[in-house]
Amino acid sequence: MSDQLTDLDQPESDAIPRWYLIQCKGGESFRAAEHLNNQDYEVFHPVLQVQKKRNGKLQWIDEPLFPYYLFIRLDRLASNWRPIRSTRGVLRLVSFGNEPIPVDDELVATLHDSAQETTPSNGNVYFRSGEAIEITDGPFRALQAVFESQKGEERAIVLLNMLQGQQRLEVPVRHLRRSE
Repeated sequence: MSDQLTDLDQPESDAIPRWYLIQCKGGESFRAAEHLNNQDYEVFHPVLQVQKKRNGKLQWIDEPLFPYYLFIRLDRLASNWRPIRSTRGVLRLVSFGNEPIPVDDELVATLHDSAQETTPSNGNVYFRSGEAIEITDGPFRALQAVFESQKGEERAIVLLNMLQGQQRLEVPVRHLRRSE
């Protein structure tokens, strides 16, 4: 008897659930994820929170890390693949020829771990302490500064070089942007 695997042993490796990539219709990745979840598929849709100005106020918005893609975990033998292609928001399962391509489990695990990380202790993920910024509005417009900390939801403390030293200044977060 030989120690090599036979063809009879091969289906066991196919029975292990793997991650696959789904391409979504433009701007419909959230819809696709919701509908696939409603059909009891295990879906991973990595998002990140960004601050955007809406109605003159900075707001936290969830945006997809990959705008046209999401991950789905499927078993080659036991999962029902047919409903996926007709799910609202889904364009297609990414494949090579007619074979869906599994995504490396370590890549998905790394993305998943990154998504689980909490925001920094100051609650601000848009600016980090020590980061070079520019003031975009108000009497200090167009001046370079250093972000020190968040003060509440809409205010920040910055360090401005003036009058022979660093001066602490409180400004609205919406008046700041990263230096280019």
